[in-house]
Amino acid sequence: MTPIRRSALYLPASNARAIAKARTLPCDVVILDCEDAVAPEEKAGAREAAVAAAREGGYGDRLLVARANGLDTEWGEADLDALAGAGFDAILVPKIASAADVARYAARIGDAELWIMIETCASLFALEPIAAMAGSTRLTTIVLGTNDLAKEMRARPGRDRAPFLPFIGFAVAAARLHGLDVLDGVYNAIDDADGFVAACAQSVDYGCDGRTLIHPSQIAACNAAFTPDAAAIARAQAIVAAFAAPENAGRGALRVEGAMAERLHLDEARRLIAFAQACAMRG
Repeated sequence: MTPIRRSALYLPASNARAIAKARTLPCDVVILDCEDAVAPEEKAGAREAAVAAAREGGYGDRLLVARANGLDTEWGEADLDALAGAGFDAILVPKIASAADVARYAARIGDAELWIMIETCASLFALEPIAAMAGSTRLTTIVLGTNDLAKEMRARPGRDRAPFLPFIGFAVAAARLHGLDVLDGVYNAIDDADGFVAACAQSVDYGCDGRTLIHPSQIAACNAAFTPDAAAIARAQAIVAAFAAPENAGRGALRVEGAMAERLHLDEARRLIAFAQACAMRG
């Protein structure tokens, strides 16, 4: 089935009510966070709660992901030992800076997918070797950590995120080169609905597969932004139909609805239609 990762909601694993509510929310991915959203004195309890939630289940067709603390922290080893065998679909690990970091975590997560945070200055100069680890590990997804990156860079991105745009483009290119999905970073201004819609549109324009979220109120707009609209679906269907017509057999380029369509557009049209169908099934 076509992966659907439009909306990935972070929830503190220390918050029992949030964990329970997540079973009813329309997000595609639930990320139980044992890292940034949890105070040091609550780390052990959050780990236990995350494991209990995974074993209890009830998340339906949502992907269930746990974000562990880094191996360079006092909690990382225990997190990976506990989370790896708990039944999560994926383990998300922070502050990856090199391909060697990917290998180190990949050896610790069992049968789960490996998701990685790209959020350090070092990672910007190692995007392709990091993404290439998909060929030898269970790495499937890159998650952009723009808050941590802003801190390291001392950047003030603003609404347009101008300091990050080259980085986002290269991250998406590295991911596509190696068959990975990319989730854009969080939008901090929870009450700025218009700004969030614009940010989602920017993520789509850059080729991201979805966004990470910090509040349930962001889910609907995020899902809408990353779901192909009726016009896009109709255009894709027209391209597929045109290339399937007997009179166009063997042709490499066609005029479809007043615009040129090549074989590369046919491939993308098929992908879009399959994704739209998966979204419709997901709801």
